[in-house]
Amino acid sequence: MKDLLDSEAARINSPAFIADDPVQFPRRYEELRDIEIAALMSASIAWGNRKMICRDCARMMALMDHQPYSYVMDEGYEDLSDDENIHRTFFNRHLKYYCRGLREIYARHGSLQQFARALDIASSEAPAWKLVEGINSVLASANTPASAETASRCLPQNLATTALKRVNMALRWLVRNDGIVDLGVWDVITPAQLYIPLDVHVGNTSRELGLLSRKAADRKAVVELTSRLREFNPKDPTIYDFALFGIGMKL
Repeated sequence: MKDLLDSEAARINSPAFIADDPVQFPRRYEELRDIEIAALMSASIAWGNRKMICRDCARMMALMDHQPYSYVMDEGYEDLSDDENIHRTFFNRHLKYYCRGLREIYARHGSLQQFARALDIASSEAPAWKLVEGINSVLASANTPASAETASRCLPQNLATTALKRVNMALRWLVRNDGIVDLGVWDVITPAQLYIPLDVHVGNTSRELGLLSRKAADRKAVVELTSRLREFNPKDPTIYDFALFGIGMKL
């Protein structure tokens, strides 16, 4: 099993992967704050068809004048029409809700990584969930009155059960540091602390391979699968996200 996972990971984790994946958007920037915002926002709409995701990420970055940090801090989003669509069920009103909270985070902490340090996510067994708990709190306080529907479109609210796929993917981009696909610009946590970005397809592939027994694609399944993958590579378990993607394309 380890040989299969390692060979598939090496095949997929290559520069050729970037062009058709939303990881391309944070990779377009050099400044940390631009990278962070592009990563978080691109991951937030990363569900559905990859081609459509990339099309809509490109449109969202253009909406931000290709300067995510400046756009957030200058409050350009306040002029947007609430009901214009960005991606599937994600609309301008959701982008505005998100940006108001991010502005608060950057105004207080200077970067999302420093915010993560302030939350001490490194000491948590579940850093991504700890980070989202903190972000959700700031988003809610920056938007009065806070809309439950709008909040849930930005980040999951059910942290006890959610697989947190999109944020775990964004953290993979920010933390993994092998210099190929992922950017590795964060050191607040290590690659060993990352959790697998689990969606329906990754879950199905993992069950086919006997790596996952749990039927639901939820937080318990993420913990189960990541624990299994850590047996093969304890320092970098999410390298196998590439492997599961590649194997899933063959099944």
